[in-house]
Amino acid sequence: MATLTSRWNETLDQSPRRSRVVTGVLWTLQILSAAMFLFAGSLKLMGEPMMVQAFGAIGLGQWFRYVTGGIEVASAILLLIPALAAYGAAVLALTMVGAIITHVFILGGSPLIPIVLLGATATIAWLRTIGSTSGWMTPSSRMFS
Repeated sequence: MATLTSRWNETLDQSPRRSRVVTGVLWTLQILSAAMFLFAGSLKLMGEPMMVQAFGAIGLGQWFRYVTGGIEVASAILLLIPALAAYGAAVLALTMVGAIITHVFILGGSPLIPIVLLGATATIAWLRTIGSTSGWMTPSSRMFS
């Protein structure tokens, strides 16, 4: 009985530390991902020649470059708002699925960067979603954590 109680107390003592570590990792992922998507989206919206050429090769027209850039910039901003980060991350994850498919079947080249960003955004969406329902991140703390 004493062993069970001591293990339970150890678990309780460690859980706030784990929450802080998870929160720190989550914020790091969110900030780095937001920076990457703000940069990439801005290049698309400003008409960077490399982006114009890539979207020309896709064949949907330059309007698609503006839509993609707008999605990336808007969703990157959502990543920095904890209560909305899961939504921004989910939209960006779907965008990266499209980017991976486009790289593999149309543009060629390595889809490594979209794959890494898909992993980061899917992780953010998952952690922000379970954090809001599992109890380790209460609704009142979601606004700032």
